[in-house]
Amino acid sequence: MLENVVKVGCLNRLTVASKAPFGVYLDGHSSEILLPKRYVPKGTQIGDVLDTFIYLDSDDLLIATTETPLAQVGELACLNVVEVNAIGAFLDWNLPKNLLVPFSEQKLKMVKGSTYIVFVYLDDRTHRIVASSKIDKHLNNEIARYRQGQAVSLLVVDRTELGYTAVIEGKHWGVIFHSDIHTSVRYGDRIDGFIKQVRPDGKIDLCLSKPGFDKIGMTELTQHILGAMKRHQGFLPLHDKSDPRLIKQQFSVSKRTFKMAIGALYKKRLITIERNGIHLMS
Repeated sequence: MLENVVKVGCLNRLTVASKAPFGVYLDGHSSEILLPKRYVPKGTQIGDVLDTFIYLDSDDLLIATTETPLAQVGELACLNVVEVNAIGAFLDWNLPKNLLVPFSEQKLKMVKGSTYIVFVYLDDRTHRIVASSKIDKHLNNEIARYRQGQAVSLLVVDRTELGYTAVIEGKHWGVIFHSDIHTSVRYGDRIDGFIKQVRPDGKIDLCLSKPGFDKIGMTELTQHILGAMKRHQGFLPLHDKSDPRLIKQQFSVSKRTFKMAIGALYKKRLITIERNGIHLMS
């Protein structure tokens, strides 16, 4: 079913209402919206339904494109500053018209060539699509309803003494402690993670490996390790002192989980743990 109201700053499914030499007009319900010729898919006919992004052109008129922006209204994105002038900073968001961040919405003064995490929104006063690096005021202040072990999408925002702060599902703040990071993490990365716990004060701890895997998936992991050893003549150059990044790359688990797995195999006398790695018992 098609939307009854066009959502500015979002993807919309709209019907082609008429053709013109310079493009096609889409049925915007209360008005027709131009889709310029360069964006019209080949073979488009009146009555076809197209997925288009609706925004305002330089004259503040609604216009459509079949290109996909790097963020829609209500979303966060890490974007590059391509221009700074007397109005504010302008970000490249993969559309012909760059995205404005007014000076009043800059947490720190933006510099051309640098990247910043911003929240994209529709300004109530001007009805224009703008962005803000003061993302905290745009996040959800309601109590989080996540459950332990829940898989979530994360946007890495900042590095602290404790670890990294991240935005969960574009809504809430969380922290990934250094002890739960076993791979490269950088500002602006979008990564998959898990809810480690929601504290009584509402603060959220995150991790990159599913909590409880040490117990739930240990049998599966030990079998995976044994299988890898058999494929490599009974030896793997990994042990309890190996670089966590190498372990993560090989088995997608933390060093702690890996140590527990090889410890279990050692107790069953299935492997030996040597200085150069682990060996299958003959």
